[in-house]
Amino acid sequence: MNRPLPAPFLPAILTRATFDVCPVTGGGMKAIVMTRFGGPDVLRLEERAEPRPRAHELLVRVYATSVNTVDCSIRRGEQAVALPAVIGYDVSGVVETVGAEVQDFVPGDEVFYMPEMFSSDGSYAEYHVAAEKIVARKPRNLSHPEAAGIPLAASAAWEALIGRAGLRAGETVLILGAGDTGLFGIQIARAAGAQVYVVCPPEAAALALQLGASRTIDLDEDFLAVVQIESPDAAVEVVFDTIDGNSLRRIVQATKAHGRIASTVAAAGPGLEDALARNITHHLVSVEPNRARLDLIRAMIQRGQIVPVIDSVLSLQDAASAHRQLEVGGVLGKLILCSVTTA
Repeated sequence: MNRPLPAPFLPAILTRATFDVCPVTGGGMKAIVMTRFGGPDVLRLEERAEPRPRAHELLVRVYATSVNTVDCSIRRGEQAVALPAVIGYDVSGVVETVGAEVQDFVPGDEVFYMPEMFSSDGSYAEYHVAAEKIVARKPRNLSHPEAAGIPLAASAAWEALIGRAGLRAGETVLILGAGDTGLFGIQIARAAGAQVYVVCPPEAAALALQLGASRTIDLDEDFLAVVQIESPDAAVEVVFDTIDGNSLRRIVQATKAHGRIASTVAAAGPGLEDALARNITHHLVSVEPNRARLDLIRAMIQRGQIVPVIDSVLSLQDAASAHRQLEVGGVLGKLILCSVTTA
């Protein structure tokens, strides 16, 4: 189950955008700054002073970043950040300078990482400062636009399935959602040797199967009925919920006794008492930066076990447009924002 994906398969997934060239933007230190909460139009391109790294930090030239659902949530004012703010929680770029105490990186190194949320400026900018401990080396076989779509979403999927749920070879997992995190979840579960059921819209079904799902379930289908009829023992060992915190009771019913549930969305409604009675563990996952985890993900990428799925590559200055696309729906994979002409 740990075989690399067949070579002809990779381009078929990665044809929704061009990955080796980023759209051109300007020349100075620019950032997308949010001075108030609201719709996408609150995101404005502004000139900012170039940040300076402290002793344990790196200054990274951000070649590319990506747009995540949490970015939209913060922009709408649903999570507390101090204004004015620069959001964005994925970086792929090149080390520009290093602080006096940095030991593992030098200027010119290609890196990728997930910035710390809420405690500092994000990655919608041409430069970003990060603590050395959260920065990892970029996968050799990916361009910067491809690598920029990985840190947050892939880390969330890894933490949920491997770190919390402890998914093992031979188990069956039900993944609710085929957004960016769900798509990485399919690949991580497949590489772990699991059988994967995915609840997703019709437009994502073919891609989910290409990435390793054994069965797709339409959003209008009763996933509990499908699991009870088709899966071994009429239930699954692990459920990974990325979209539907309101279905906790049905998720618990689809899970074997002593099974595990991991969720990146807050659970609501009844169901926890059923989980307790059947010794089902339920993990709420809020991912944090972690270099060691990214090193493991990088190894899987370089073996061909994980590939990024990119919907569109846009300029940094098109951040508001990218937010509109994500909120309207229909995005398949990652929306990438670039600030460097070549990657």
